[in-house]
Amino acid sequence: MYFPTSATVIEFLVLAIVDREDSYGYAISHTIKKLANIKESTLYPILKKLEKAGYLSTYQQEYQGRKRKYYAITDSGKEQLAFLKTEWKLYQEKVDEIIEGRLEDDES
Repeated sequence: MYFPTSATVIEFLVLAIVDREDSYGYAISHTIKKLANIKESTLYPILKKLEKAGYLSTYQQEYQGRKRKYYAITDSGKEQLAFLKTEWKLYQEKVDEIIEGRLEDDES
C-alpha cells in the first residue's frame, strides 16, 4: 500500500487482532503485513510498549516442542481499543470530508 502506517495505527491493529484471539508475534506480524510493510524489529517494541502500558499480557504455550509467547488483551487494552476505534472513526470522517470537499473552513 502507498500510505505509511504510524506506530499508533500499528498499536490499534495489534489490539484489534489480539482482541479477537490471543496470538503470538509472528502471526500478528503476518496479519499486519497485509496492510503495512513492517519488520518484526518494528513490531516487537510496540508489543513490549503495549505490555508495559498494561494493554497486553503474555503467557507461554508449548508449540511443536518449543515455547511460544502469546499475547492476550487486558481489560485496560479493551478500553484503549474502544477509545482508538472512536478516534479512528472521527479521523476517517474528517479525511472523507476533506477528500469529498465537505469540510467547512473554520477560518472563513
